[in-house]
Amino acid sequence: MLENLTKVKRLENPENKFSIIIPSWNNLDYLKLCLNSIEKNSNFKHQIIVLVNEGNDGTLEWLSEQLEIDYVYSPENIGICYGLNVCRPLVYTEHILYLNDDMYVLPGWDSELWKEIEAIGHNKFMISSTMIEPTDTNNKSVIVSNYGDNLENFQEEKLLNDFESLSKDDWSGSTWPPNIMHIDLWDLVGGMSVEFSPGMYSDPDFSMKLWQAGVRLFKGVSKSRVYHFGSKSTGRIKKNRGKQTFINKWGMSPGLFTKKFLKRGEKFIGPLPDYSLSKAEMIISRIKKTI
Repeated sequence: MLENLTKVKRLENPENKFSIIIPSWNNLDYLKLCLNSIEKNSNFKHQIIVLVNEGNDGTLEWLSEQLEIDYVYSPENIGICYGLNVCRPLVYTEHILYLNDDMYVLPGWDSELWKEIEAIGHNKFMISSTMIEPTDTNNKSVIVSNYGDNLENFQEEKLLNDFESLSKDDWSGSTWPPNIMHIDLWDLVGGMSVEFSPGMYSDPDFSMKLWQAGVRLFKGVSKSRVYHFGSKSTGRIKKNRGKQTFINKWGMSPGLFTKKFLKRGEKFIGPLPDYSLSKAEMIISRIKKTI
């Protein structure tokens, strides 16, 4: 795998605030919109690192002409676990941010994250932007409001006019992208766990690794908002059995972890308390582990 990778790193810009890693798998039109939104709607400059999986739709050729974008190219789809890890050596800012290519960042998204980071005052955190999605998937962490589910029906101008008025509190349980953390914390837990490759359930696994390292601040920031078209890549891949891998690894289901430990989607009230499984939860977890 490593011998087939191509890494392209441009000149470092000391003004860049975050290092944004964007995996992309033959999704050039969405990638262009995502990158355009970063350019147009950010208050800071950022390092951009694109993971090009295959790139046989013209992505590789297009990126080779974008002289301010770093990228890693793999001729095969290596997924997000290996993919995010191979992008790590290119990072040169203090904060690593994971963003999907089917997301459109909204004005002020980055400055709101930076306000949170400055207010926290330490590096033991994972914080996320808040997604706006067109369909209701019973995810309490997102705002459901339809501005289009593909590029053809995307209502960009209406979204830009409306997004600040959509009601949502800060929420607990940061797991999904866009999420950001200090690079020291990323390195401490060893990045993404490749046994979840190509990526299903790698997000709660990463949060569990942070939890085990003592992190208790998992916060979703309401004022930092992105529009998410929804699973434009994951719907095409052959999915790994990540739920069972999580159970075997951690002795509980990912749903139990995100609900009881992370309290994902609940109103944010501060750092999370320690949590121990009850006897009943431990019994149920053991049963699931053996199924």
